[in-house]
Amino acid sequence: MDGIREIFAGMPWWVKWVAVPLLALFVFGGVITSILGALIGIVFKLLLFVGLVGGLIFLVKKFSGGASKSSSSEW
Repeated sequence: MDGIREIFAGMPWWVKWVAVPLLALFVFGGVITSILGALIGIVFKLLLFVGLVGGLIFLVKKFSGGASKSSSSEW
């Protein structure tokens, strides 16, 4: 690890802070986008599931018979 630090110590600032991150994005860009896409997809599906379950609970409470009317005051 010290060898890498010595190599970077002699380089200009733009190599460390511009060129190396751009090369990393170029090389690993596909991996990064696929991971981000998978995470966004999971979050979307989770929010969709929560919304559908909430809608189902709302519909069941709204259209169920008189038995739920007495228990609705408990909520």
